[in-house]
Amino acid sequence: MATEREEDAADYLKRHRIIELMDNLTSMLFFYRPENPREFLIEKLEELKLSQQHKVKGPNLFNSSNLDTVLRILDPANQKYITFAQYQQALITLGIKKFNECPEGANKDRISHETFKIEV
Repeated sequence: MATEREEDAADYLKRHRIIELMDNLTSMLFFYRPENPREFLIEKLEELKLSQQHKVKGPNLFNSSNLDTVLRILDPANQKYITFAQYQQALITLGIKKFNECPEGANKDRISHETFKIEV
């Protein structure tokens, strides 16, 4: 049975989204494989701090080229949209746990490539 201290610690981690932060940082390490991981992590945390102050765009694992590749797989006929089910599954597969459940185009079951990129 969990002690009060363990419950407090778990609540703290959840409240401050520490697990998500660490997952994101770890994913970036595996994706970019920097020569100096500690320096890289410090840089990403500084970017995150600045983004929270609305001074710059925050660190992101995915770039436009990566997302274009995902969209070519999801939309091989190049219709310029994907279904809502594809949108949901792609975000889950990419490791994005919290996302817009009603993005632009969801009511028509047509999520545009641009909307997908914005949501990622």
